[in-house]
Amino acid sequence: MAINSNSERPAITGVILAGGRGSRMGGQDKGLIVWHQQPLYHHVLQRLKPQVDTVWINANRNLAEYQQSGFPVITDTMPDFPGPLAGMLAALEQADTEWIAFSSCDTPQLPDNLVSHLWRNKNGAPAVWARSEQRDHPALALMHRSLAKQLRQYLERGDRRLLLFLQQAGGHGVLFSNAGTAFNNINHPEDLKN
Repeated sequence: MAINSNSERPAITGVILAGGRGSRMGGQDKGLIVWHQQPLYHHVLQRLKPQVDTVWINANRNLAEYQQSGFPVITDTMPDFPGPLAGMLAALEQADTEWIAFSSCDTPQLPDNLVSHLWRNKNGAPAVWARSEQRDHPALALMHRSLAKQLRQYLERGDRRLLLFLQQAGGHGVLFSNAGTAFNNINHPEDLKN
């Protein structure tokens, strides 16, 4: 299904996904881990904010700390931390914009043109995600809110694979050439040294 194929960009809500358990970081709330003197989510916020019309933060712990940012904080609508798709679902169900751009909280160097490049290359698809020469980065995505019902059903079936959902929804990856360190994730304590 082709959605809003014209090139004129509508209002887009940006959502920082910080609702995970942080299991690879010893249970720490990854968005609040300090990297280069700031919490990880703050680095993402600084890069995402100029690219979208409004920013939300999806978090399930330490809500007061995220609320200090001054940006709206939304929580998952599904129990038991079912992964980034639950944060995406919460945003898709609550957004008043047609399109929502997502970024994980642990990608502090995300491209300054993430949203515009995804938008220009969606080719009528209801979902697109970033791809580097090395791999897909499905948590860096642009999705149409009409996918909310399909996503809820997918999660209720017990499915959790983000890339598979985006593919089944008719989405495709968008290549970011020469991305360098733009897609580097902070997944383990040793990653904080870079």
